[in-house]
Amino acid sequence: MNSPRSVTAAGAAGLDAIRESPAGAVLGFDFDGTLAPIVDDPGSARAHPGAAPALARLAPLVGAVVIVTGRPAAVAVEYGGFDGIDGLVVLGQYGLERWESGVLTVPEPPPGVAEARAKLPGVLEAAGAPPETFVEDKGQALAVHTRRCAEPEVALERLRSLLAALAERTGLTVEPGRLVLELRPHGMDKGMALRSFIDDRGERPSAVLFAGDDLGDLAAFDAVDSLRAEGVPGVLVCSGSTEVTALAERADVVVDGPSGVVGLLGTLLDSSP
Repeated sequence: MNSPRSVTAAGAAGLDAIRESPAGAVLGFDFDGTLAPIVDDPGSARAHPGAAPALARLAPLVGAVVIVTGRPAAVAVEYGGFDGIDGLVVLGQYGLERWESGVLTVPEPPPGVAEARAKLPGVLEAAGAPPETFVEDKGQALAVHTRRCAEPEVALERLRSLLAALAERTGLTVEPGRLVLELRPHGMDKGMALRSFIDDRGERPSAVLFAGDDLGDLAAFDAVDSLRAEGVPGVLVCSGSTEVTALAERADVVVDGPSGVVGLLGTLLDSSP
C-alpha cells in the first residue's frame, strides 16, 4: 500500500473529521488519473483493480461517494466497474450527466457541440495536426488528445489557439488537461458539480474530500476551499504525476497515482468503526 508523501495540518484535520463522523462525510473523486491510470487510448482506460472494491466498502459507511468526471457518466461506470455499487453517484461531463442506482440522466447536447464536431476535422487539418492526434467524441463535448504524437506537447501547443477560436465561434469553452484540449459547453465545471451535489443533499457535511490529478480538478479544489471557509473540514488529495504539478502544489495530501488513492481509501477503511 502506498502511503501519502505528506499531509498538511488542514488535511490531517479533515481526515480526522472523516474518521470521527463518516456518516456525514462526502468523498469525491476524479476518474482518469485518479481512480484509473492514464493510458494512450482513452477507450482502454480501466479503474485500478482495487478502486471499485474500496468504494463499495466505503459507500455504506459515509454520507456520499461521488465521482466527478469529464467522461460520459455511463462510460465511467463501465470502465470503473461501478455498476451495482449502492450509494455511489457518478456526475459525468462535468456534472451535465448523472448516474445513480443504475439510472442515467442525460440532457440534450447544446447545438454548438454538433457545429464544432462538423468543423473540427478541417481545423485539425489547417493546424497541421499530426496523424496520431486523436479526437474523443463524448457526445456533450469533444476532446482532442496528442498523447500518441511523437512530440505531444508541441502538437498540443500548435492546436491551442485554433481550438480556442473554434470554441469561441461555436459557443463552447476549452478545458486544458494532460495532453488534451476539450471543447465543452460553458457553465459547468467540476467545482460547480461538486458544490451543487453537496448543496442539493440539503445537509451540511461533516467533512469533504476530493481527489484529482489534472487541471480540471482545480475547480473542485476551489469548491472544497470554499466549504472550508464556511467551517467544513476538507481534504485536497492529489494523485501525483510528473505531467501536472499544479494540483500537488495545492494539495493537502499527495499520493502516487491511482494505487496511492486506493491505498488512502484503505487507511480510511481500516480506521472505520
